[in-house]
Parts: sequence; structure tokens; C-alpha cells
Amino acid sequence: MNSIQTRMACLLVPDFPLCAERRAHPELDHSLWAVASGAGPRAELLAVSPKSQEAGVQISSTVAQARAIAPHINIRMASPALQKVARQALLDVALSVSPRAALAPKTSGLFRTQTSVFVDAMGVKSLFGSEKAFASVLAARAEKQQLCGVVVVASSRTHARLIARQIILNKDQRTVFALNPEEEKEWLAPLPIDLLDPSDRVSQMLTRLGVYCIRDLLRLPRRALTQRMGPEILELLAHARGESIETPLAECTPTHTEEAIDLESPIGEMEPLKFVLRGMISRLTQRLALRNLACEFIDLALRLEDGGHDARRIHLAAPSLDVLVLLRVSTLALSDRPPNAAIESITLTTEGRPIRTDQLDLFVPNGPHPTALDQTLAELESLCGEGRVGTPQVPSDHHPAEFTLRPFSPPRTPVSRNDSKSNPLHTQSTPRSFTHHATETTLPALRALRPPIHAEVQVAQGGPHFIRSAIAQGRVINVSGPWRTTGRWWSESERFAFDHFDVQMQDGIVARLCFDWIKRVWQIDGIYD
Repeated sequence: MNSIQTRMACLLVPDFPLCAERRAHPELDHSLWAVASGAGPRAELLAVSPKSQEAGVQISSTVAQARAIAPHINIRMASPALQKVARQALLDVALSVSPRAALAPKTSGLFRTQTSVFVDAMGVKSLFGSEKAFASVLAARAEKQQLCGVVVVASSRTHARLIARQIILNKDQRTVFALNPEEEKEWLAPLPIDLLDPSDRVSQMLTRLGVYCIRDLLRLPRRALTQRMGPEILELLAHARGESIETPLAECTPTHTEEAIDLESPIGEMEPLKFVLRGMISRLTQRLALRNLACEFIDLALRLEDGGHDARRIHLAAPSLDVLVLLRVSTLALSDRPPNAAIESITLTTEGRPIRTDQLDLFVPNGPHPTALDQTLAELESLCGEGRVGTPQVPSDHHPAEFTLRPFSPPRTPVSRNDSKSNPLHTQSTPRSFTHHATETTLPALRALRPPIHAEVQVAQGGPHFIRSAIAQGRVINVSGPWRTTGRWWSESERFAFDHFDVQMQDGIVARLCFDWIKRVWQIDGIYD
């Protein structure tokens, strides 16, 4: 029985602190800047931009040394918030090409600035044509997210990451590799032992034995090495031979998406805040689009300058990926209820929802795409305000003007194939007993006025006799009513009592007249068409 060969891809981002900053601040490209581990002149540089490297600034130097070489260099302190969301974005990139992916644990020492994600590459040939094409797509999508790195497809996660580290050390211009087992051995043999990230004690002992590369390590007897160095060397040998136990990657389907940023200085005005929100929403929607998801709501969390916090949920009428719509809804919510102080940090969170699809019919022409309706609803709500777009619904209440809104969903009316209109070959005879013409009754439609129009009414013989208002004025010819409606008597602020009359004016207008017993006023709250 042939065993199935495992294939794993590793996407390794070498200067991850640099990529995380550049992802949030693309304006830093082509300038002198670096990322430091902390504040102060003695802080160590974790990553350096290419232009700073050309000027002579090196990684692991201090801020003071960097300023001595390049006085105008822009030093940025490493942001845990930006690195956290950048790691999540890296996972989203991986999940856009495979359902099974996982972030590698954070490393320390020589590789502390590197971040990698492992992707299951089993069966990718049927979808992408070849493993190299699969790796190229993965690298291109990562580059679009400002997370440039190296992609290696190998037989194990350990080998893929080892080879990716060596490619970065060699500064190879190629970023995509798909290796078979024989090519893996050729790549692994000359790799330095340091790529296995051994402890200082094991590294010193191997150096004394003259072991500098994986080829030298594999030549030594396993039992003798274990007796000299202890069980720790067994883990290195397993990594070098590709025999380390690797649990299969589980299918990962997270829909939680987050973008966060720590502002350089507090923001208290709407215009600069809109500029920051636009970039964050753009990055959020790009990550959702990678996995064919849309944004149905936004949880906006603000950390304020006075130490307080402001959290709110912004709903949308329909899932959307339009940056302008989401920006308009967010700024509208902040304008209606501004925060109490200047903002120091912003966090946007959402739960991705699958983009709506529609079942096509062989006998009915295709209509507009379902996402077009969602886009229109989201744009309407961004203009009208949150909670003001939907389908009206009559609640279980006696108040004549009470209604609620539920999310709009178009009715689905499947076309029957037996319908005479859809199938001209099918005819249906009408029984003679039903050939008589039914009497048609036309009911007038009431057009509600919101808000009601104030009216001055003269009462005679217990009913309205003359009306003066903005839409109707004159003598009442016919009147019906009153119909009294009362309710909520238990609440002093919400109780109501109305008397409604249907009145016909001498100018031909038929209106609904209302007397409010609580406010003691006359109003016209509807007109019959």
C-alpha cells in the first residue's frame, strides 16, 4: 500500500516588524526609517528599510548609532497591535489558497524578526496546475498585503522553513520554490547548524566537534551524539532528517477579523480621523475579500486620551465590502455621538459573512447579482443613518403610527413550469361555473403624513365642520367617525388616546383627521389617494 506523500508550504516573512509598519503606513516607502524595540537612544533596531541599509544603518545597532550615521532617519517603535493584526492578515492570505493553515509559533534569538505560516499543499495541482503556480499565487497575495516573503513547498514544515531561512540568508532574488525529496536533500546538506536554532550549549559542543552544517551532523553516529550531548540533540537530528513528528494541520475557518492601530499623537478632529479610518477599513475589506467574506457590522473600540474607552457597534443594512460606504457609516456614527476626548488608538472588529449568492434558473433570465442589492442597501443606510433602511413591519401594538424595521430580503417567487405564462405550450381551460365576472371593489390607499400636519378645526354638532391647515382648508362636506384608539395607560410618558375622523373637504380632498386627547391638538395624519 503506497503511503501518501505529505506536501507542506511555508510562507516566511523575514523583516516582519518592518512589514507590519509598512502595511499600516505605506507612505514610509522609499524613505529612511527603521523599527526599534523601544524608546530611547539605546533601543535596538529590529528592522531597517532598504534605503536606510544603503545609507549604512544595520540591524541590531542602537538608535544612537543609527542617528550618528543617518541624522534624518525616522525611528518608529515596534507596535504590538500592528504586528498582531499583520500576523492575522498573514493567516488570511494562507487560508485564501488552502482550507488548512496555521501560524508558526513566535521564535526568539536570531529569528525573532521572522514570522511564518504553514499551508497544506496536498492536492493543489488540481486547482493551480502545479505546486510552483500555487506558491506563486500565495506569494503574490502576500505581497499585495505588504507581507513580502519567500514560499517553499517541501515534504515537511520543518524542511520548508529551514530552506526558506537559507534562501533569505543567501539573499536569493527568487521567492518561490517547489522542491521534490531529492532536491530537498541537496538544499539541506550544506545548511548551517544555526538554522536549526540550537541552544547555546549544543551549538558550542557541535562547534568543538567541527560540525558546522547539517551534512556534518548527519554523518556522526546517533548513539554517540546522544551520550555526549543528551536527549536535546535528538530533536535536532529529527529536524535535520525530516523525522520530527508533525501533527496534521486542522481545517481553520475563523471569521473574526480585526484591524488596530496606535496613533502617534491623539486625534480630536473628524478630518484626520477619517484619513486613519479609511486606511484601516481598506485593509479590513481586503482581508475579507481574500476569503470571499463581507462586513455586516463593525465593532469600533477607541482608547481615549483621558484614559477612558469608547466602544460601539455599527450595523449595516446588508453585508458590504465598499470602503466608502463603511467609512461613511463609521464617520456618521462618530459625528452623531462624538467621543468625550481625543483618540489614542483605534480597533475595528467584524465577523465576516459569506457573500450572498443566488440560484439560477434555466427558464428565467438572470437578474442582477445579489451583491448589487446588498451594495445599494448599504449605501442607503450610510446616507440615511443606522437602522433607517429595511422592510416596515407592524408590531403587536395598538398605536396607529407604531412600526418597526426588519432587514430587507427580496421575496423568492419560483416560477412554476406549469404556469401558462412561462410555458406557452400548456393551456388550462376555465370551468364554466367560474366564467361570471366578479365584482371588483377599489379601496382607497391612505398616504400617511410624517410628521402629522397641525390643523385648526371648528366643531359643530359633535364633529368637525371647518378645517384650516397647510394641505386642506375649507368646509367639511362628509365626515365619518370618530374611532377612538387608546393604549399604554400605565405610562405617563407613552400613553396615548386618539379620535380619528375620515373627512371630505369641499375642494375634493379626503383626509384622516386626528384629535390627540393627551396633547389636546388637531392633526391631519393621512390623505386618501
